[in-house]
Amino acid sequence: MTQPAEEKPARDKTDRDKPWLFRTYAGHSTAKASNELYRTNLSKGQTGLSVAFDLPTQTGYDSDHELARGEVGKVGVPVSHLGDMRALFDRIPLEQMNTSMTINATAPWLLALYIAVAEEQGADVSKLQGTVQNDLIKEYLSRGTYICPPKPSLRMITDVAAYTREHLPKWNPMNVCSYHLQEAGATPEQELAFALATACAVLDDLKAKVPAQHFPAMVGRISFFVNAGIRFVTEMCKMRAFTELWDELCLERYGVEDARYRRFRYGVQVNSLGLTEQQPENNVYRILIEALAVTLSKNARARAVQLPAWNEALGLPRKWDQQWSLRMQQILAFETDLLEYGDLFDGNPVVDAKVQALKEGARAELALIDDMGGAVQAIDYMKGRLVEANAERIARIEQGETVVVGVNRFTTTEPSPLTTGEGAIMVADADAEADQIARLTAWRGERDEAAVQDALSALREAALSGANVMPASIAAAKAGATTGEWGLVMRRAFGEYRAPTGVSRNPSNRTEGLEEIRAAVDSVSAQLGRRLKFVVGKPGLDGHSNGAEQIAARARDCGMDIHYEGIRLTPSEIVDAALDQQAHVVGLSILSGSHVPLVEELMTRMRDAGLGDTPVVVGGIIPEDDAARLRAMGVAAVYTPKDFELNRIMMDIVGLVSETAVAAE
Repeated sequence: MTQPAEEKPARDKTDRDKPWLFRTYAGHSTAKASNELYRTNLSKGQTGLSVAFDLPTQTGYDSDHELARGEVGKVGVPVSHLGDMRALFDRIPLEQMNTSMTINATAPWLLALYIAVAEEQGADVSKLQGTVQNDLIKEYLSRGTYICPPKPSLRMITDVAAYTREHLPKWNPMNVCSYHLQEAGATPEQELAFALATACAVLDDLKAKVPAQHFPAMVGRISFFVNAGIRFVTEMCKMRAFTELWDELCLERYGVEDARYRRFRYGVQVNSLGLTEQQPENNVYRILIEALAVTLSKNARARAVQLPAWNEALGLPRKWDQQWSLRMQQILAFETDLLEYGDLFDGNPVVDAKVQALKEGARAELALIDDMGGAVQAIDYMKGRLVEANAERIARIEQGETVVVGVNRFTTTEPSPLTTGEGAIMVADADAEADQIARLTAWRGERDEAAVQDALSALREAALSGANVMPASIAAAKAGATTGEWGLVMRRAFGEYRAPTGVSRNPSNRTEGLEEIRAAVDSVSAQLGRRLKFVVGKPGLDGHSNGAEQIAARARDCGMDIHYEGIRLTPSEIVDAALDQQAHVVGLSILSGSHVPLVEELMTRMRDAGLGDTPVVVGGIIPEDDAARLRAMGVAAVYTPKDFELNRIMMDIVGLVSETAVAAE
């Protein structure tokens, strides 16, 4: 019997597409430790760097600033001056590297430091390749590392873009970041629309800063950084919709006729929001499925992919955890035949219909934003929409309408061998902050102070005059100025800003499942003689406000009197608010890993202010050992990502206040 001929691939295996850039978002403790991590990852086959900076660096503070306490080296690497940047890229030739820096408010400064180090290495600056995220609008909406108000922030974004056009033509001056929009609850249509509206705001401003003949090429330098969630088909279709909508905007709105400059270029970090503390081994499957959404469709394939580690809902990933994520990408790219074929979804009627629906929804949102005057003017509207969408997402999980395996279904489990034993979760170096501050102090003592002050004066003049801030920033970097000094110049020139919280004081129309809690709130309020007062605070520099917003919104809907000022408060400011508002309970949200020092300071200040009997509850990514320490300090309750049932948390809070009221009687 004749055997059928073996099926041949559409193309010869030697005709494989090049794989995307393999990256791992990394940085911690100190520049020296992070450099060792980068060189190790590159030796394992990583092909690009993705730098995570700590919160003081992101928000323009030096490591010894009051607000930096407990935050140094926690969520990324601290870079306070040129010496730190030298150490970060020691023995890494920048002319040969593709470096992504996730930096926004201080993007001009960090790029200035990067350029200064590259020049010291003898690099041809015009050959530098990489990206600064440089997207301030999403910071107001979701991440919170802004410094200045929107208009001067937009000006600095386009200053960077105009400078790179002339001096770093291969550099991406802005990475429109929809990643955090999805983390904040955005629907696919909102993620598409809000990101594209941000790009339009930047291009509208940039158009006046570059010669007309160079504008199409600058449109081509705008890149995107997206989120790929677990709904595989929707996410894959979202990326195809992004590609088509961007082409449409570039051609129709900006008249870019050269197809090369209309390509939708994007990197991706697959979803961290959906990683679970319960049964964390399941996160490996989630990460792989999400990676497929941005690699299977050739016509909408990511240019760079970075994957979270399986245990990021538990704490800091170790080197081994990061290696596991890198190997996942390498297996997909080199062991499978994915890169040997053309697009697998062209002409698929289901895909085409879904893409069209997403585009229509995004166009409707874009039209609303345009009617408001664009993304800068629509920040309040977009923030409110995100908080509402996130509340709906959480409610669906609570009610079991959205299934999360191991969380609200299939919860019976065996102990995970991956989370047992010494060192299963990496702990931040407790001495790193002191080490960083000591080196910062030494740096200030050894520099030419007169040269630094002259450079900062020139930077201030450039900011106030409307000149491009990049040349003066580079000069300040070379003179030895610090991140905090650069940030202070910008704060004094443009003013500080507090973004909207998206949490209205008025209760929403949501009532399902809240009747019992509302009755309990009414009862304890009657016992207290006034409405139960709940002060929600975010101490430190952590800008991940989603949890605080959802707690505040749910407590409001349950009938509590809420006081929530937003992000970036000192412990003393939160205690002052508790006194002023006569709080019955104080809730703290900290996702940066700085819970121990910040809560310790707050509890001391609460006792000193005579509020030692006011219950304090804390939420965040908090290992059990740390949770025990917090309880020993007097914290009444600790909540982690496994505590997804907000209604149960609300009843806990009512119970704590009731117990306190009874004890007071």
